[in-house]
Amino acid sequence: MPSGILNVDKPLGKTSHDIVAIVRELTGIRRVGHAGTLDPLATGVLLVCVGRSATRIAEFLMGEPKMYRADAKLGITTDTYDAEGEVVTESPVDVSRSDIEEALEQFRGAIEQIPPMYSAIKHKGKPLYRLARRGVEVERPARQVEITSLRLVGWNPPECTLEMTCSAGTYVRVLVHDLGQALGCGAYVTGLTRLASGKFRLEDAVTWDRFTQMAKMGRWPELLSPIDEALSDQFPALILNADAAWRLCSGQAIETDGEEPEDETLARMYGPAGRFLALASYDGDEGVWRPRKVFVSPYPRPRSDDEQV
Repeated sequence: MPSGILNVDKPLGKTSHDIVAIVRELTGIRRVGHAGTLDPLATGVLLVCVGRSATRIAEFLMGEPKMYRADAKLGITTDTYDAEGEVVTESPVDVSRSDIEEALEQFRGAIEQIPPMYSAIKHKGKPLYRLARRGVEVERPARQVEITSLRLVGWNPPECTLEMTCSAGTYVRVLVHDLGQALGCGAYVTGLTRLASGKFRLEDAVTWDRFTQMAKMGRWPELLSPIDEALSDQFPALILNADAAWRLCSGQAIETDGEEPEDETLARMYGPAGRFLALASYDGDEGVWRPRKVFVSPYPRPRSDDEQV
């Protein structure tokens, strides 16, 4: 069955789970997942992993940096920190562009965020949003995230637009809420677009209408990116001979020529014909590569010279 990564421009109003369910229905593929949730309010890059091999690399795609464009309105806070919530406070906005630029400085680099109550994070086995809907608020430990770039790209009082690049796990809603608190007037997200997730960018994403049209024609596999291509920016590639390829795909550790990498380094492993075989991690103590995730069945074992007929 086809397997790969679908870079889709998620439409407004649908949850990530909605997209996965529809992709599963239209393709007939049971193993479908996504690599990074987007709220219903958000649009943009959603990576959908289609097929067993693709779902097995979702963990690596989730950890990649993200890029967002966020529209925010100053002077109002909501309980969800976005436009879907109930208004909590309203305040006059006496803020200039330079005030925002100055306030943004404290949110660049390594910062701590307290996850919002309206989130899927679990507390004693229950998602926080379920507790929030019942009016229950619990203490949430702060999490460290990395904001590598943060720019004010639009200012039409009392609304502004921010663009940012951040680590996985960053809550843009929280950043906007905290910015509003720093400015003394409050703020909430009115619109959010994911511009990139790792190497996948919005300009290369497939629109939802195009995907559904291609799926109805049975041509949806044409829209998939190969799983090794999806990992190409993260892990180096190694080409194996036939014997090493067979042993690795059989679950055995192998040695390779060349400079020794750092311990636990991951690499993409290819067979002599260029077929992507596996992800392997380097064991510095033993000086060998050990299979981490194998994507193909073992090759027919190569015969040695004295076994040739």
